Amino acid sequence: MAKSTIKLRTKEKGGLVQVKALITHPMDTGLRRNKKGDKIPAHFISEVMVEANGESVMMANWTGSISKNPFISLNYSGEKGDKVKLSWKDNMGKSDSLEKTVGKKK
Repeated sequence: MAKSTIKLRTKEKGGLVQVKALITHPMDTGLRRNKKGDKIPAHFISEVMVEANGESVMMANWTGSISKNPFISLNYSGEKGDKVKLSWKDNMGKSDSLEKTVGKKK
């Protein structure tokens, strides 16, 4: 199994679930050049989705203006035991997802 590009943490407190995620991705804009002077093609995450128990709690459409290895943090009304899933797709057809149960280690 390939290593996930997502690090996901969840924590419940007072009826709110805090979701924090770090995504490893180059997020190239298509404007930079390599040492030879050739343009590096655009390669960025275009869609991020967070679901809790199968229902969408956050959806974002991104462009190349997001920084390398983006960090996401959000809160939603929930409880321990919720299954939180974060998934992303990029403009080159690659994708990844990770699911975690709130209140459980790993």
